[in-house]
Formats: sequence, structure tokens, C-alpha cells
Amino acid sequence: MATKRSAGLLLFRTPDRSGALSTEVLIGHMGGPFWQDQEERAWSAPKGEYTPDEEPMAAARREFEEELGFAPPEGDWLPLGESRQHHGKIVTLWAMEADLDPAPFVPGNFTMEWPPRSGRLMEFPEIDRVEWTGVEAARTRLVPGQLVFLDRLEELLVSRRG
Repeated sequence: MATKRSAGLLLFRTPDRSGALSTEVLIGHMGGPFWQDQEERAWSAPKGEYTPDEEPMAAARREFEEELGFAPPEGDWLPLGESRQHHGKIVTLWAMEADLDPAPFVPGNFTMEWPPRSGRLMEFPEIDRVEWTGVEAARTRLVPGQLVFLDRLEELLVSRRG
């Protein structure tokens, strides 16, 4: 069985250029019945699976648009690398500095049998809400396998500040 791969884009902003306010990241709360009552460890960077014939950055662009309902902003794609998740999936993320208004968010949907073994197919949003949140708060909200990307983002920002 081939390893599943996923790619995404993590937007970040620094509301106060003086550095008095911390960096924020744009994350989405995972949709569907499994996540509806969870806040901690139920958020993700906009990302999704891709096939071997698709370039990871192209997949990240596509998934951003599918999950949020609008194209990613223009800007520099800063590589945050790959991380193998606990189920074996390999996630590749990029970061981009942008101050995007998430108000026009229109989620993409997925279909699944719900309740299990009921024979009924139901549609759910891939992400049911999107928010800017400080990096430290994101550490309690993101799924554990994505925390490494926050570390890498902070390292990147420190190196850019010199």
C-alpha cells in the first residue's frame, strides 16, 4: 500500500510589526461528526491528500481553495518541510505571510455514512470554521502531528529577523 501524502499552506501574520503582539496562524476546525464537540487537537492547517502525479505545491493550492472557498493569496511560499503523522501519512506544509480576512469562508464538503452502518450518506464541511490564533494557542488546538510545523515556522521567523 502506497504512503498517503498531504500538502497544505499555513498562513501567518504579525498584527503589530513592532513585535509587541505575537505571530498568528490561520487554522481551521475539522468538520464532521467526529470533531464537532472537540476544540483541543481538532484544528488543522488547510491541507489535503494528493496523488503521486500531482506536485505537492499544486495540491496545497488546490486544497486551500477547496477547504476555504477562495484561492490562496499571492506571496512567497516558505517551505516548512515534511512530517510523518502517527498513522503514517506524510504531510508537507508551506508558510506564507498574509493578512487574509476569513469572513468569506465557504467550506468544501465531504460525504460519509452517518451514523456508522446506517446506510445513510450525509454531507459535512471539511472545515467548519476558520480563525486566526496566536502560535501558542495553536499549540493546544492543532492535531499533534502538525505541531512540528509551528516550531519550524518560529525558527523561520527568527532567522528572517536576523
